[in-house]
Amino acid sequence: QLGHNYIGTEHLLLGLMKEGQSIAAKILESLGARLDEVRQETLALLGDQYYPRPKKRSQTPVLDEFARDLTQLARESKLDPVIGREQEIERVIQILARRTKNNPVLIGEPGVGKTAIVEGLAQKIVSHDVPDVLVNKRLLQLDLGALVAGTKYRGQFEERLKAVMKEIRQSENVVLFLDELHTLIGAGAAEGAIDASNMLKPALSRGEIQTIGATTLDEYRKYIEKDGALERRFQPVIVKAPTVPEAIEIIRGLRHKYEAHHRVKITEEAINAAVHLADRYITDRQLPDKAIDVIDEASSRTRLMALMPPPELKEIEKELERVRREKDMYLEAQEFEKAAALREKEKLLQHREEELKREWEKNKGKGTQSVEEVDIEFIVSRWTGIPLSKLEEKESQKLARMEEALHGRIIGQDPAVAAVSRAIRRSRAGLKDAKRPVGSFVFLGPTGVGKTELARALAEYLFGDENALIRVDMSEYMEKFSVSRLLGAPPGYVGYEEGGFLTEKVRRRPYSVVLFDEIEKAHPDVFNMMLQVLDDGRLTDSLGHVVDFKNTILIMTSNLGTSLIGKRTSPGFLQESDEASYEKMKDRVMEEMKRAFRPEFLNRIDDIIVFHALALDHIKQIIRLMISRINKQLAEKGIELILTPAAEAMLLEKGYDPVYGARQLRRTIQKHIEDPLAEAIVRGQVAESARIEVDVEGAGFTFHEAPPVEAPLALAEH
Repeated sequence: QLGHNYIGTEHLLLGLMKEGQSIAAKILESLGARLDEVRQETLALLGDQYYPRPKKRSQTPVLDEFARDLTQLARESKLDPVIGREQEIERVIQILARRTKNNPVLIGEPGVGKTAIVEGLAQKIVSHDVPDVLVNKRLLQLDLGALVAGTKYRGQFEERLKAVMKEIRQSENVVLFLDELHTLIGAGAAEGAIDASNMLKPALSRGEIQTIGATTLDEYRKYIEKDGALERRFQPVIVKAPTVPEAIEIIRGLRHKYEAHHRVKITEEAINAAVHLADRYITDRQLPDKAIDVIDEASSRTRLMALMPPPELKEIEKELERVRREKDMYLEAQEFEKAAALREKEKLLQHREEELKREWEKNKGKGTQSVEEVDIEFIVSRWTGIPLSKLEEKESQKLARMEEALHGRIIGQDPAVAAVSRAIRRSRAGLKDAKRPVGSFVFLGPTGVGKTELARALAEYLFGDENALIRVDMSEYMEKFSVSRLLGAPPGYVGYEEGGFLTEKVRRRPYSVVLFDEIEKAHPDVFNMMLQVLDDGRLTDSLGHVVDFKNTILIMTSNLGTSLIGKRTSPGFLQESDEASYEKMKDRVMEEMKRAFRPEFLNRIDDIIVFHALALDHIKQIIRLMISRINKQLAEKGIELILTPAAEAMLLEKGYDPVYGARQLRRTIQKHIEDPLAEAIVRGQVAESARIEVDVEGAGFTFHEAPPVEAPLALAEH
């Protein structure tokens, strides 16, 4: 009668009272209980939910159990609003209105909004913003996991699926949504049984049931395309990731939902920063999903920070605890003067603690906190590992001081740094062809003059991380067949489904510097492949993915013409005043480039930059730069390294070789400076906060402790 599926003590009590002449009822009456009142009280305690109510019998009980009614959720405003995507929803409606094969499948990368399009359709059905054929339709999302769960015996799964299909046929107003459509393949297939996809095929082709599928491009290719009979029953609708302006509009539409959930206010600047930073730095996921996640986490952090006590309050609480312990200790030792002094300190701390608590409670109750641009930068920095300072710096400021920043790392190559900076500013100002990469350069010059270092410096400066450098050693691509390693193996070969080395790296990190090292060693077919990248900024890999190179900087290095660059006056150093000689040498190197590479390849390159051989002054600057890097590493221990002019001169003499450039210098510093210093530190011969002076004695270097610098301390005291 009560409609319960269990027997409890309350039911036993009600049963005893129902039998008015029973011994139990008489005992209750003898104790002063009124049976009618007890019965009413027991039913009241069970609550309204337990009163038998006449229920309207559902026409689709099986679907109610195994599916989620999206149209009902839309009626109750439980779905997120869908912004844009009008074209995709319209295409889905057109396919649903067909006579046969009226089953759209939404195909797109994870996180582009496939499920959101179906939710948008549900909202349109509820608001009657659809053609007559869809007006009274119910959009149900089938839970395939629930359908399979608990089917222990042969035939149970088939029975459930048949019941679902029967209800869909009878109701005639149900559209089934199958999220992760590829899970149909093999679902419920046991020994000798047929899976869900094969059971649905006949009904799909006859138009008896209508479904909307959603799956990713990879899963569609892997599972659905292989089953031609299933594929032909679905009409694909490609869902692309929204552009940055579209993603901003989507998040603006969702803003109120996240504000209500987190009880914060999301500013316009935070929305713009979330989309732009996620698009640029979180490269392994798609918009709008990654930007929404950034907003969500930043809002959560802002709310939690507002609820946490301020750090100063925590510090005062710790200090107060310490003061009380010390006071009690002095009281036990009967040192009353010290205890009295601590008592005064305790009073001051208690007063400050109360002030801070009042202020914190006042701010906490003030209302909503704001999610600002800096909160978004913090979350993106934490996700990507890119330092916060790099994200905070505005693009215009960064480009304006580009030469200055690069000169800090690249010594003696002013024309190269200037040429690269000009090309990148031109691109960022919107004056380059939108289809082509940001810049494409060929760096020519002898070994050890800074070609690869400039590529690294560019990656670190523009993209916030030296790991944004994709290095391709072209000596590995000397054979004709090795080109497939860059784009991926062709069908039927080992490694076909893995994708290519270059294409996969750029897909995962579209904002990067791609360095093709020693291009003259590569097979000519590699240059045919590069023509497409240099001209159109895109490559198609072996899996059919179109990889976008529009946000990359392409740098190719070569040692062609090195012999010409090396033909200098006496010791092989270039005199900086000898500009005319440099221009002549550059022309001769360019002639050699024209002989080695085809005109169509050279024509597509933005600039061919010939690096200077390094002059004596440059070597001195490089020594100072390398010593300053060592000092940065020693700064944690408080140790400072100082070179005397004699030590610098000896390093210059031992470390520079015109053939090996600055690389030989690095090895010399490592051998004569870093190794002895490391040994002394390990043995404990160098005290912390020591100033170590490197000098020359005979043919070797000596290390001794220099006196501390007095002047800054005197100034500070003054």
